[in-house]
Amino acid sequence: MEEKKGFFKRLVAGLTKTRDNIVSGIDAIFSGFSSIDDDFYDEIEEILVMGDIGINATTSIISNLRAKVKEQNIKDPAECKKLLIESIKSEMNVGETAYEFENRKSVVLVIGVNGVGKTTSVGKLAGKLKDQGKKVVLAAADTFRAAAGEQLTEWANRAGVDIIGGQEGSDPASVVYDAIAAAKARHADVLLCDTAGRLHNKKNLMSELGKINRIIDREYPEAFRETLVVLDGTTGQNALSQAREFKEVADITGIILTKLDGTAKGGIAVAIHSELGIPVKYIGVGETIDDLQKFNADEFVNALFDVKEA
Repeated sequence: MEEKKGFFKRLVAGLTKTRDNIVSGIDAIFSGFSSIDDDFYDEIEEILVMGDIGINATTSIISNLRAKVKEQNIKDPAECKKLLIESIKSEMNVGETAYEFENRKSVVLVIGVNGVGKTTSVGKLAGKLKDQGKKVVLAAADTFRAAAGEQLTEWANRAGVDIIGGQEGSDPASVVYDAIAAAKARHADVLLCDTAGRLHNKKNLMSELGKINRIIDREYPEAFRETLVVLDGTTGQNALSQAREFKEVADITGIILTKLDGTAKGGIAVAIHSELGIPVKYIGVGETIDDLQKFNADEFVNALFDVKEA
């Protein structure tokens, strides 16, 4: 519980810029309007869109808000804040099944372009799973970036998990093949694969992921499959378009959103979920292993609006 509490504090601190970006404007609307009219909704809409929450999510949040205001016959704009917060939460809920892979023998593929914190996220995730008592094997299948294997080995040592790697430039699919054999032999619960993601060359990426997927299907058909894409929260709308492109080449089941501590664009977490129907499953707000946590819509939105938890 202590860790959770600490994370919530870090989340509140980490979302400061986003909060300043969105919430101060919204508060001004709630206190500045004396009645709830179209202008009132338009102003809220504009602030949400500017806060990277995205057109799709914003439209849905506003129509949800309008319905509740009507239903509850609310006349005072100040009373809308709580309803707005509830609308945003319901837009983002990931549900319990999001982490099904933790309870099954599973293979988790992690993809993402260079520089988004992908290898670090894989390392942190390995540490988290190990702390839950899971036996984890890491596959260093990002064989294109020279430092990726070394970096992952460092994380593996830190987390105390086994790592299977290939030579730089070797075939990623053959690394995954070896890692599956190791995972089976060692009765691993989770095989975590760090893979390269090069969006500027989609054809290569598609064929590489296709090859990796075929090997998993053939060699490890009983494994539960999870494909997570790592996105850098500081890039805002760019993260959304990256997610969209990855969705075209892979069956993405979730998002890891990193670097939320340094950005005013934290609203992008809401946009991605709403626009693409892919849940944000983990968020990162810092450098340490505890700074990667499961995404919790209630906590995130509370932190965003600095609502003290009851």
